[in-house]
Amino acid sequence: MSFPQSFLDDLRARVDLAEVVGSSVKLIKRGREYSGLCPFHSEKSPSFTVNDQKGFYHCFGCGAHGDVISFVMNTRGLTFVEAVEVLANQAGMDVPKQSREAQEREQKAKTLYEVMETACVFFERMLRMPEGKEGLEYFRQRGLDDKTIADFRLGFAPDSRGAIKAALKREDIDEKLMIEAGLLIEPEDTGRQSYDRFRGRVMFPILDRRGRVVAFGGRVMGDGKPKYLNSPDTPLFHKGRLLYGLPQAREASQHDAPIIVTEGYMDVIALHRAGYRGAVAPLGTAVTEEQIGELWKMTNEPVMCLDGDAAGKRAAVRAAERALPILRPGKSLVFSILPEGEDPDTMMAAPDGFTTFQKIIDQAVPLAELIWRMELSGRKIDTPERRAALEADLNQRISVIADDAVKTQYRSMFKDRTWQLFKGEKPGKSAGRGGYGGGTSGGLGGGYQNKKFQRGGKRGKNDHFWGPAGKAVPGMREAPLKDSRRLHDSILLATLINHPHLHEEVGERLGIYSCADSELDNLRRAVLKLLDDDPGLDSDTIKAQLKRDGLSETVLRVVRADILAHAAFAKPETPLERARAGWEQVFSIAVRSLEDEEAKYAVRQLAENTDSDEALERFSHINEDRFRRRESDCKLDD
Repeated sequence: MSFPQSFLDDLRARVDLAEVVGSSVKLIKRGREYSGLCPFHSEKSPSFTVNDQKGFYHCFGCGAHGDVISFVMNTRGLTFVEAVEVLANQAGMDVPKQSREAQEREQKAKTLYEVMETACVFFERMLRMPEGKEGLEYFRQRGLDDKTIADFRLGFAPDSRGAIKAALKREDIDEKLMIEAGLLIEPEDTGRQSYDRFRGRVMFPILDRRGRVVAFGGRVMGDGKPKYLNSPDTPLFHKGRLLYGLPQAREASQHDAPIIVTEGYMDVIALHRAGYRGAVAPLGTAVTEEQIGELWKMTNEPVMCLDGDAAGKRAAVRAAERALPILRPGKSLVFSILPEGEDPDTMMAAPDGFTTFQKIIDQAVPLAELIWRMELSGRKIDTPERRAALEADLNQRISVIADDAVKTQYRSMFKDRTWQLFKGEKPGKSAGRGGYGGGTSGGLGGGYQNKKFQRGGKRGKNDHFWGPAGKAVPGMREAPLKDSRRLHDSILLATLINHPHLHEEVGERLGIYSCADSELDNLRRAVLKLLDDDPGLDSDTIKAQLKRDGLSETVLRVVRADILAHAAFAKPETPLERARAGWEQVFSIAVRSLEDEEAKYAVRQLAENTDSDEALERFSHINEDRFRRRESDCKLDD
């Protein structure tokens, strides 16, 4: 139902947002705003704010944002129409009447929901009947217990052309509604009767965002074809918009669970049983733009976890191609490819499956990295023409990105990486060495190694992202030279933000340090000021305060997944001792990099001003410092 805009504006004006929010959230007034603990995710320090004057709420922790109508919808699980009716009643306003056509459509949809619910109950019951013995045995063989079967409302469709038809007729459901709901197939030959769409299959109900049954997926238990059969598109169901496991994942996302996109129903169920409550799957098609948008409502960077076979890699490419045009700041995808022959279901059944799977997820690579590897795969770059072709193909990929800011960042990054690649590549050598890279994940998990952009290379169990100060080790992910200081600075700040207890040991050195990027340097000063004023602040409070101070974009830059992927020690769950050691190593690298830049600048100044005493003095001073450090290093070695 649609309402006149004037009515909605009047409703929002009459209803006190802080009063509505305050009925479920304890709010404290701070100036013109209110703050409290966010109702949409777990937190210990308040990051949820309400601006009554502007009529919106916002959480700096999880990104939840909206007005009074969306707040009632999201906290009470109501539709837009239902939320409007609740608020209108509270404000003493009369709700405009629906048109006759709108009322008929709403009533029809309500009736179809009832039809699908009745069908789901029938399939659940059949699984426990003698007719469903084969289906129940199938689920048992796949390791599912009664609770899992009940939680996902799994069922069985008897191998009959009229079982569901007869069952729903006994409930006085019209045959035309069964056809419209996709439960029956109506032959084109008008002389033939309609018949059951699902026969002799185990059944997986597909739920919408509110947990209502809108469709089914049926799987054969033998070698029949097709292996999976989904409901057709109906007034309730569009397979390109929903995801299997969506309502459970939406709930899990409120508690910061990772959102993992896998390929099949059983994969989702296996991951849920293992504790990954944010697992979802597309419905028999490659992931669509609408589904990506649905994923972004739950998290900024969902993990595309795909099988390691050729089909899985093709799915990764298709997902990348679908995502590129709709990318926007902070919203992207990361990719993990499983070992060939494995899927989440089989991995969770293995003794060490959970640990292995978690490592693969931890090694997920950003979308930009996937694009880079796709374009380099198997191609030579040993001539100017071939190098030009690589640049042209990368630019063609980038050209579809609609957001100018994101497109600019992609263009800058690929320009830097091609420059570094061409600089390091030896004549006659091919850049491509296989598929999308080696690594323990069988495809996308391996990191770049040493000074050249090499794809692949298995990482041993003792490899670390950062080795001894100033030295790269296998498994360390290299950044282009131009961006290396920004990467070092981002990691230093991310580690301190996620581990504020380090401030006592590193604060003084970071205080006299200067970041290469002015925005990062502003963030450095802001973090240090917060911790100087209150050394006991925790990470969540620091992030919330920084965002309130207008540094939200910069904070997101330094704590995002692709930054943390370069240095696992910066993650908040890492033990403090490991975080401290990692910070020290990166700081040493950053300082030496800065000193090298100063030395190069001094040489340039001396070359341009050979008669300048100031330039000569600067060059001599830097060289004396470097000589003293080398002398000190030698003494330590002795």
